[in-house]
Amino acid sequence: MFTGLVDDVGTITHVADTPAGRELRIRCRYIDLANGESVAVNGACLTVREHGTDQPSVGWFTVAAVITTLDRTEIARWAVGQRLNLERAMKLGDRLGGHLVLGHVDNLGEVTRTAMQGDAWLVDLTLPHELTPLMVQHGSITVNGVSLTVNALLDDGVQLSIIEYTSRHTTLGALVAGDRVHVEADVLAKHVERLLAPQRARLAGAMS
Repeated sequence: MFTGLVDDVGTITHVADTPAGRELRIRCRYIDLANGESVAVNGACLTVREHGTDQPSVGWFTVAAVITTLDRTEIARWAVGQRLNLERAMKLGDRLGGHLVLGHVDNLGEVTRTAMQGDAWLVDLTLPHELTPLMVQHGSITVNGVSLTVNALLDDGVQLSIIEYTSRHTTLGALVAGDRVHVEADVLAKHVERLLAPQRARLAGAMS
């Protein structure tokens, strides 16, 4: 479980295909990781396989993405030098500053437009049709591991308003039109959708 509050931006230093999947080595500031713990890497929950330190305040860890993860994320396209939003799993009793994030990427969104408006960075994001019913104005969405508020609903997606602090402390400030991003819908919205689906199906059947 995560909160969507990114606490480091890591950099890929090595990529390899192994029997465990596509393995990545990521340089970060974490120096007290444990093998087997979970880290959200651009919003995808991955398991630390190995870890260590290069310098007193510079660490590294490796993770592997299996075929299922590769199919629904951008990880297959990641290369050495890419910067990634990182968040360690929350501890029981931590402050929940963002929203409940599972680290399970639902699908990919595509940036269609970016613009500055005052001190906010506006990003228009096209979403797959199955995700649009889960979006609520001023509700929560996770984009590349960052907890964000839906600024406005669009016909085929959402508009995000990213504050200057988030732009500086995550990779979102570098987004441009055409970029694809990891999207996780609010888990509460997904549960409500699941609960209402049978009632909607019965109503549709009664009206047909």
